[in-house]
Amino acid sequence: MDLNIEEAAVFVAMAKNPSYYNPKRYPERTKLRRDQVFVQMVRNGMITEAEKDSLKQIPLELHFRPQSHNSGLAPYFREYLRGYMKDWIETYEDQTGRDLDLYSGGLKIYTTINAEMQRNAEAAVQEHMSNLQRVFELTTSDRENGPFYFRRNAEENIAAILEQAMKNTQRYRRLKKKGASPDSIQNVFNTKIPMTIFTWQGDKDTVMSPMDSITYYKGLYQVGLMSVEPQTGFVKAWVGGNDYKYFKYDHVKQGKRQVGSTFKPFVYSAAILEKNYSPCLEVPNTKICIEKGEYGLTKDWCPSNSDNKYGGMINLKNALANSMNTITTFLMKQVGPGPVISLARKMGVTSEIPNAPSIALGTVDLSVYEMVGAYTTFANKGRYVEPIMITRIEDKNGVVLEEFSPESRQVMSDKDAYAILKLLMGVTEGGTGIRLRHKYANYRKDVITGYPYEFTNEIAGKTGTTQNQSDGWFMGAVPNLITGIWTGCEDRSAHFGSTYYGQGAATALPIWGLYMKKNYSNPDLGVSQDPFERPMGDLGIDVDCLPKNESGDFDEVF
Repeated sequence: MDLNIEEAAVFVAMAKNPSYYNPKRYPERTKLRRDQVFVQMVRNGMITEAEKDSLKQIPLELHFRPQSHNSGLAPYFREYLRGYMKDWIETYEDQTGRDLDLYSGGLKIYTTINAEMQRNAEAAVQEHMSNLQRVFELTTSDRENGPFYFRRNAEENIAAILEQAMKNTQRYRRLKKKGASPDSIQNVFNTKIPMTIFTWQGDKDTVMSPMDSITYYKGLYQVGLMSVEPQTGFVKAWVGGNDYKYFKYDHVKQGKRQVGSTFKPFVYSAAILEKNYSPCLEVPNTKICIEKGEYGLTKDWCPSNSDNKYGGMINLKNALANSMNTITTFLMKQVGPGPVISLARKMGVTSEIPNAPSIALGTVDLSVYEMVGAYTTFANKGRYVEPIMITRIEDKNGVVLEEFSPESRQVMSDKDAYAILKLLMGVTEGGTGIRLRHKYANYRKDVITGYPYEFTNEIAGKTGTTQNQSDGWFMGAVPNLITGIWTGCEDRSAHFGSTYYGQGAATALPIWGLYMKKNYSNPDLGVSQDPFERPMGDLGIDVDCLPKNESGDFDEVF
């Protein structure tokens, strides 16, 4: 940072006693002390008498902006880091007997976050989510129940949601602690008061009741994004939500939601590993049933395709590209849930995964952190690398207290990993992610997917959309960067009414496209546009089959 003479003189003046000469608390005495610095500069021949007189006329100016935990770059990551460091310090003190202070001990914590990529991620979230919210409100404006979508018992269900949300607030807990009656609490929550609420256009001062504000926030789409370098596990960007000031819940590591079709690559991977299937293997597109009694099923399980279209033969690459449930069910029938769960565990998934065939369609709840970590296996030649956020910690004297390296393990061969990458490339070559190749923008007021991306490089990806469009996902990978994105409202009952708007290709994928465009605009970031490295020698299976459908109009559920 560059300082002019009068600014530098303030720091020199404060050196004798920073508390006594605090320019914010004691501006007059600090200015007198500063002016004495000018006198000393004249005596030492650094400035002239005339310059001294001129400088003394300059008022003391402060542009003091106290740092807030709610603002600044990467607030969700900083909060995660704060919690991590508190635990680390406690363990370190127990092991060494040495006292450390997180806030005043002069610790130097080296993180993996790339500041520019973090800014790009936050800007991409802001750009798309503000548009997504606008369209969500446009398409739900004529709904009787606002953002909520219930086919029956709507009034009763919504009342239960809002009551539970009320009970989770600090205002409710304070009133209960004071002994307020249920009627008086309801009165407080239904009385309009001045408040400031979050909007994508900035903070908005308004007047509404606390209950109305709860309903308002239930209708806001939320987001979680994380970027990792697969070779090192270094987390490059972390966006845990819309705005940390208003939403403290972190949708990267705390939040777990149904992952939908982004789980299907685990099933395809198990089939390649267990059965040596090729991405070009053709199978019949017909309803497949897993019979009652298998894996504890109480009735036959026969998933449908979202478009209810069947017939003919289709290869695995095209099937995954178009997120066809019938083919994923076929593969699950061949390998069973056991190998899929075992593979997911090796790829870093720690959340509970039921031993049920329905996991094939992504009914399991996982975090963005777990999903991005798992996908490192595909882009890192079959080797899983645990995401890490800190490289080392030093004390105030620069002594290294601990250095960090990620957990890593070989899960599959580089050839198997490349075969899965080829499957995932089909998603963006001619499947649910084809809009990343689009060269046009559609600016109709109700369109949320009309950004012109025009990517031409190899991209491995997978969209995901859960039932009723409650969750939208996109996992996108280039050779040295994997990014996972989740979008959805706080309650699963608040969502778009159709897959046209609510699918992951519309709610999450655009953030990836905007983020990567910004990354590619600065070559110094080193984000790869090269092809994925193909292993040497014979791969053992055919991987060079092409997707057939390039229309880009897909509705996928699970």
